[in-house]
Amino acid sequence: MNDAAIEARNLTKRYDGLVAVDGISFVVNGGEFFGFLGPNGAGKTTTVRMLTGIIQPDGGDALLMGRPAGGIGAKQLSGIVPEMANAYIDLSGWDNLMLMAELYGVSLREARRRAGSWLQALGLPQRKDSLVKGYSKGMKQRLILCMALISDPELLFLDEPTSGLDVQSARLIKDLLRSLNESGKTIFLTTHDMDEADELCDRVAIINQGRLVAIDAPEKLRTATSSLRSVEVSFGGAVPLETLEKLPGVSSAKKLGDKYRLYTASPGDLVTSLVNHCRSCGLNIVSLSTLTPSLEDAFVALTEKGDGNG
Repeated sequence: MNDAAIEARNLTKRYDGLVAVDGISFVVNGGEFFGFLGPNGAGKTTTVRMLTGIIQPDGGDALLMGRPAGGIGAKQLSGIVPEMANAYIDLSGWDNLMLMAELYGVSLREARRRAGSWLQALGLPQRKDSLVKGYSKGMKQRLILCMALISDPELLFLDEPTSGLDVQSARLIKDLLRSLNESGKTIFLTTHDMDEADELCDRVAIINQGRLVAIDAPEKLRTATSSLRSVEVSFGGAVPLETLEKLPGVSSAKKLGDKYRLYTASPGDLVTSLVNHCRSCGLNIVSLSTLTPSLEDAFVALTEKGDGNG
């Protein structure tokens, strides 16, 4: 196992008597792509702000690469990509990068080399001299990533880096993040996009109501919710949802466009029941597939389980 890149130890934060983060502890290994997931208001942003030194915890502490979170040593080793672009809009993209490099003590020669390289990689070289106020959201987000990488950080924090972006910009950023992780950088990602977390992360932690409710590889979280296996089916004619809900072995059902998803602990038996039902009713099955639980299914199950527990 690699040395720990992040160690959170009993981190706690309160706001006006409300416990936003309730004594959470976890470790992110060096070189790991780590996802941090949770519903709105669960404590994700507060946790990241404590890890990056923006706010101080009321209890517990954290280390980044063995250095106290919030200290100058930890900050010099970290890059941050916030959800809302924080570049100076009245400066050009290039000037924003040079300013960030100066703040981190990067030599001018090296700053120019890195800036040119990252702008090229993220498709921005032709707009480097344009004021940021004229950038689209996708361009601003790509510039912020360039700014976070200008110091060549060992640890990268990203908050919803592809939120609201077009498909091409989102794919460009995800491909770059994979490449950065493969080169050895540790990445800490907060996102609401379950597919993105499933696609990119080695492990994910799920926080709900300020407490960690799970931390594991996405595949293990899915298999831990085996009761959420399902059969997805579409028919050649209309079928009342209530009829499908009454089939043996169906725990719940929902309609998704022209398909029905039937949740069950025994997909094989349910497929047999469906085929027999359609034969007896003269119904035509257009498509049928069995599905394992998605990370989104696991996320919903784990966070709903925590509701009402404080």
